Amino acid sequence: YAGKINTFDDFKQPLTGAGLTDGFMNMSLMVNPIVTRTVPYSTFGAGFVKLHDMHPIFTLSVFDTNNTPTVSGFDTFFDNGATIVSSLNLQTGFMGLPGHQGILAIYSTGEYTNLSPTGYFNPGEGIVIESEPQDGSWALGYNFDQAFYVSSTDPRKRWGVFGNLGIADDNPSPIRWTGNIGLAGTSPIAGRSADTFGIGYYYTGLSGALKDFAPVLLPLGDEQGGELYYRIAATPWCQVTPNLQIIEPFRDRVDSSLLFGLRARVDF
Repeated sequence: YAGKINTFDDFKQPLTGAGLTDGFMNMSLMVNPIVTRTVPYSTFGAGFVKLHDMHPIFTLSVFDTNNTPTVSGFDTFFDNGATIVSSLNLQTGFMGLPGHQGILAIYSTGEYTNLSPTGYFNPGEGIVIESEPQDGSWALGYNFDQAFYVSSTDPRKRWGVFGNLGIADDNPSPIRWTGNIGLAGTSPIAGRSADTFGIGYYYTGLSGALKDFAPVLLPLGDEQGGELYYRIAATPWCQVTPNLQIIEPFRDRVDSSLLFGLRARVDF
């Protein structure tokens, strides 16, 4: 494959709803946040994937480091190096039920500061002081999912656990390490087998270089949060999803947040 690629569509870990519109809404539970520094949201790229029974086993991709979702990107084509992304995901069968174990490796040759904005990280405007630019950045990730229940009549109806771990360089990556874990899948409520649910928790450790950058003017810590959603299949063509998030942000002077959302999806 080659072309202008939406990299978010490649994150499709089972049970999280990643890349779709019927799962978690917080990015820290949809994808591994360790990709924040090195992987653009929309950019030029090329790569290949090895399939087994139509499931991706091994992928290797090369992306332009420039995030260009709203412009052509031809005028900045690979002018800040390249990001190489490789992943290995193996199917497992613990307890006779489906699951996956995977690893992710990323290296970028680009030049960054630890506040350089990306498609997944935007510290905002008005930054007066930035760290010295650094050449290159790396990240490693681990993911798993394991079903605990699979319907005997429809294997798509299941529930189980999932999780991600990640670590990256301390500078220029704004995230040093991260982890999440959750329980999700088809509703266990009798008569509601078309409904789905999810509950998850994440913790993101900011890099020491970023915390030390302005400890008095802008004290920073780590971030953690949780999310709960329940997708109601109101009709075969309409789903309504109430959602609740509790977030303790990385800004020490910002209060914890309680967020309620409501999402609807109509299939034509």
